[in-house]
Amino acid sequence: MSAWDPNLYQKSHAFVWELGRGLLDLLGPRPGERILDLGCGTGQLSAEIAAAEAYVVGLDSSADMLGRARKSFPTLDLVQGDATRFAFNRPFDAVFSNAVLHWVPDAEAAARCIAGALRPGGRFIAEFGGKGNCAAFLAGAEATAAATGLRFRNPWYYPDASEYEQVLSLAGLRVVNISLFDRLTPLEGESGMRDWVRMFAKAVVNWRDEDAEAFLAKLEIAVRPALYREGKWWMDYRRLRVHAVRL
Repeated sequence: MSAWDPNLYQKSHAFVWELGRGLLDLLGPRPGERILDLGCGTGQLSAEIAAAEAYVVGLDSSADMLGRARKSFPTLDLVQGDATRFAFNRPFDAVFSNAVLHWVPDAEAAARCIAGALRPGGRFIAEFGGKGNCAAFLAGAEATAAATGLRFRNPWYYPDASEYEQVLSLAGLRVVNISLFDRLTPLEGESGMRDWVRMFAKAVVNWRDEDAEAFLAKLEIAVRPALYREGKWWMDYRRLRVHAVRL
């Protein structure tokens, strides 16, 4: 994964955690519960879980994002770690994860860690990119890379519901509900597409810094018919939402 820029994340991508608030309703944190926020980022949703009087541990792979979280929420318990290689001495009542697991191609290892972190009957509540996520963007990026002689790759894991249910089942988690749905999401400002690419998608092509502006300008032309409307840029998100419990 590319290095995260917490300043750009805070400035232009607040929708990531703002849209995650609906997932908190599904989590329903209760006073006294132990909850792991897997991929906590800059800590906004961890803080909201803590405000419900649950004890929350935020885990993230990015030292920069955790640094911002510690400044914003100094009382949170925050840990740097890998989603495929973590363990805790005490089990959690719930594992919560918003907009993270599409960054983890080894889904089986992540699911085993999640199941291992939960008490029997504990719940796993997550939302991330599912099959078809960012399809128009990826098609435009692939075409632009080919036209400019750059290498294209899709760095994300976007499963469908049946595929991910099988992953969880093999890890010892029973799916209560799983759904795949479209969420067309507005990006901020006239530079919204460029900012989104710089924040989330630098790994899609192997540009050099001096090539970035030319690539982004051509990318905007390629995706504009599908992703620019009503005077703003949009991203064609498709999300997989999961509620599962440990057996």
